[in-house]
Amino acid sequence: MKKIKKDLLPSRHVSLGPKSSPHRSYYYAMGMTENEIYQPFVGVATCWNESAPCNISLSRQAQSTKRGVKENNGTPREFTTITVTDGIAMGHEGMKSSLVSREIIADSIEVSMRGHCYDGLVGIAGCDKSLPGIMMAMLRLNVPSVFLYGGSILPGKHKNKEVTVQDVFEAVGKFDSKQISEKELCDLEKVACPSAGSCGGQFTANTMACVAEAIGLALPGSSSTPAPFESRDEYAYESGRKVMDLINLQLKPREIVNKKSLINAARIVACSGGSTNAALHLPALANEIGIDFDILDVAKIFRETPYLVDLKPGGKYLAKDLHDIGGVPIIMKTLLDGGFLDGSCLTVTGKTLEENLESVKVDYKSQKVIYPTNNPISSTGGVVGLKGNLAPDGAIVKVAGLNSKVFKGKARCFDCEEEAFEAVSKKQYKSGDVIVIRYEGPKGGPGMREMLATTAAIYGQGMGEKVALITDGRFSGATRGLCVGHISPEAMALGPIALIQDGDEILIDADKGVLKLNVKDSILAQRKEILKTKENDFGSGALWKFSQTVGSARYGAVTHPGAKKEKKIYSDI
Repeated sequence: MKKIKKDLLPSRHVSLGPKSSPHRSYYYAMGMTENEIYQPFVGVATCWNESAPCNISLSRQAQSTKRGVKENNGTPREFTTITVTDGIAMGHEGMKSSLVSREIIADSIEVSMRGHCYDGLVGIAGCDKSLPGIMMAMLRLNVPSVFLYGGSILPGKHKNKEVTVQDVFEAVGKFDSKQISEKELCDLEKVACPSAGSCGGQFTANTMACVAEAIGLALPGSSSTPAPFESRDEYAYESGRKVMDLINLQLKPREIVNKKSLINAARIVACSGGSTNAALHLPALANEIGIDFDILDVAKIFRETPYLVDLKPGGKYLAKDLHDIGGVPIIMKTLLDGGFLDGSCLTVTGKTLEENLESVKVDYKSQKVIYPTNNPISSTGGVVGLKGNLAPDGAIVKVAGLNSKVFKGKARCFDCEEEAFEAVSKKQYKSGDVIVIRYEGPKGGPGMREMLATTAAIYGQGMGEKVALITDGRFSGATRGLCVGHISPEAMALGPIALIQDGDEILIDADKGVLKLNVKDSILAQRKEILKTKENDFGSGALWKFSQTVGSARYGAVTHPGAKKEKKIYSDI
């Protein structure tokens, strides 16, 4: 392949000509050769840290990525950014930082790339928000980029059964209800997470890893391989080689990601019973390229797509089981064969999705993880959208694994998650209740917390099918049960969820896509007149800054205007 000239790339500003002599002196200080300075510079961005097992294998994979860059005539420049690990942030005020971290990850990669004038990017992610955060940065910068998932954790073993961290969260509810002893809880916690890697079910990280392949930014098959497997390093190496091909071709993310590929991504979320958080992250990706694609658009695609892949939390299997039958390409081939995937979309391989999947074969008889489109688990996707007088701008509910998709009950209102969790722990609720957790939206929290601690406790107490829960906050990908999130407008924006009172009747109908508050409009109008604006607890710092700029969950809870207001693209400098 013909090499691109350095004087056509952003890094010319820091490496070519007499004016760059001071810059080059820094590169020589780091042991770089003259030849390395005059090659394209590739940012290798990871979220390596010791916060959680999701991230501890990323530095290892970055070294393989750098070798791939070097062996294809590029100069890698490794740097790291933050993560907030949802499993550890869950159930307390730390979860307010989770969604905020997505914006910080995207922003920090952007400013590092801009400041040092790198020509390409390989981004390696582990925890939930780092996946969309890195992909947002790629679309924002629009330099040739390859995304790499760090891989999932291996399943733990407890009493001859495969377990994940979801089982530990639910075991807390079993302990509260005296179904298990503290020793049994401690025995489980010690074996649930036996290796490096992100949570092993089709929770947010694995969902967004599937998205990365479906959207065309990741190499085919790179997402399902568990983190400890050495074959992950081969994908890392190939990602490094591939980004150099993309630089020489000047094939950029905005030529790969478009409305069609976003629809493909929504389909893979729906058919796999993926995390509701994808309905937040896909609109955020769309914002980076100036495309109209909000939660209602995502919900429409979810409704049209069959549920095919029997993965936890709604199903039986884990990411490793999907890896064992061929990984994400097996899902995409199934969708393509069924007419649910646009195979014409371009990918980082330089080929279309259809070309990438040409040699993939799906055997429905030898495995039980994935079903054909003509015999789905259910005809509607594992995640569906809701709308109604309680959510004029939409809401999301995961229906994968639910026995009933319709619920009518009386409201039990809480103005923060801690209040709700305390009531659930003390069993101060009853069958038929609709637990309402509000003022946990993007602005109201701030940070739009996930409610896994509460929902898992409910399920652990055996009440998962007997109550419903609705919130303007979010849910973990590990949440199960009839749980409605992302209700928009949020309570802080004086949305209808702020007007609910204890005892009000609420209807959730996931079959018809309805979320209704059975209270007369005239009464709601009276309540709104006397409703007092509530303030969150933050008057400064990163969470305050987020609350000042963040928009509605309907549009991805983003903090900047996106490509529609863009005046110039970084890659054009």
